Amino acid sequence: MLVIGRRNLVLGAGAAGLLAACGGSAGGGGLTEDDVVLGQADAPVTLIEYASTTCPHCAAFHALMWDELKTNYIDTGKVRFVFREFPTAPEAVAVAGFQIARCGGATPDQYFVRIGELFRQQQSTFASGTMDGIRRKLIEIGTATGLSEAQVNECINDTEGAARIRRIADGARPLGVNSTPTLIINGQTYSGALTWEGLQAALDAAGGGAT
Repeated sequence: MLVIGRRNLVLGAGAAGLLAACGGSAGGGGLTEDDVVLGQADAPVTLIEYASTTCPHCAAFHALMWDELKTNYIDTGKVRFVFREFPTAPEAVAVAGFQIARCGGATPDQYFVRIGELFRQQQSTFASGTMDGIRRKLIEIGTATGLSEAQVNECINDTEGAARIRRIADGARPLGVNSTPTLIINGQTYSGALTWEGLQAALDAAGGGAT
């Protein structure tokens, strides 16, 4: 159970052991109901990203590449994008962010708007240095993206979040990927620093450059 209170933010035993610390395990496999997907099902390239709302490398990846990726590859039918939630330290905050992104039966488009805000405000979320400050910031982000404070708190405390993260982690282990963001392009795994030019080259080589 995930509990968010005035003085602390605690991830209960239900989701213990998933810590990735901008690292961990990841895997591919077929799509599941836990995945958040954008793009056409028949796109020639499937790009899976394992990421965390608290990982600075993930925030940098999305700040530098997301708009180009979505405009040039996802929206044009070249890439089906699959996002998989893989929390990094502090794990409770990462899971809370994922819960907010999904809150209220969010569509994939709504989900990625919220994830984008969580990445954009990642540094300011931790700026207070206290869990109470983080709680207030998460509520602020949630309400700015169409949720009420009551909805934000209810979604953060939904026990399905811990169960979902556990399922994703279990499905992630076979490939042994140990960092976030980790990208899997048509089954080939990429981790570590990747420039936009490098990502383009990988997508095009996999079939995303076809007109």
